[in-house]
Amino acid sequence: MTDTPKSTGRKTIQPTFTPRELMTDTPDLAGAWTAQIITLFPQAFPGVLGESLMGKALKDGLWQLQTFDLRDYGIGKHKNVDDTPAGGGAGMVLRADVLEAAINDARAGAKGVMPILYLSPRGKPMDQEMMRGLAANTDGVTLLCGRFEGVDERILEHFGIQEVSLGDFVMTGGELAAQALIDATVRLLPGVLGNADSAIEESFSNGLLEHPQYTKPAQWQDREIPDVLLSGNHKKIAAWRQDQSEEITKARRPDLWDAHEARLKNGKAPQD
Repeated sequence: MTDTPKSTGRKTIQPTFTPRELMTDTPDLAGAWTAQIITLFPQAFPGVLGESLMGKALKDGLWQLQTFDLRDYGIGKHKNVDDTPAGGGAGMVLRADVLEAAINDARAGAKGVMPILYLSPRGKPMDQEMMRGLAANTDGVTLLCGRFEGVDERILEHFGIQEVSLGDFVMTGGELAAQALIDATVRLLPGVLGNADSAIEESFSNGLLEHPQYTKPAQWQDREIPDVLLSGNHKKIAAWRQDQSEEITKARRPDLWDAHEARLKNGKAPQD
């Protein structure tokens, strides 16, 4: 067992007999949605997640963050975490034994339903449905951030880890993808957004891209806000926004539009 992971969140804690001086600088929060991060760069967190609504929700204890520094589990004098790929090839691969120790420590502190996800370009693409599922059906998530050429395949098989991808491109590590996943999930937790309707009217919430948005000034650079939005007729405004969402989705994301039409054809509501 290595050093206790660093945690971030409010100071309200669950009962414990552990002396205060032996506790982490921010103790475990009872009932808070938990993001565990296994990474070589724990200092990258919370990063942008500590700002704005995410940061406020973190401070208020609506979610909490725990980081596990892979270097703490390294082998030998130099704390090695990687080695050359079997069969040859460029780059280095994170070792299974190092990852196992880190994952075991993380899982020892996991509560309730907390799947393990590995940020990988060959994984299932992240989408709004995935984030809704994580927000509604889990108590948190353990995220494994890869580096170099990735991780030993056996670790994925042994722990039944699901691979998820930010997109069809390669990054130097999984930390940014992990932050994106956490941001997209935490904002869906109850109480995080100031206006709950914000999560209902945005892109992907109903299978379509979001309609255009406008604000003051009413005229800017010879461009005016559409009259319908200033009419006060909420029924007409809703119809206009729906039409705009459909037109934008058809033009920019025909894949989403085809899926939307298929749902309507089958008599299913867009959010199903």
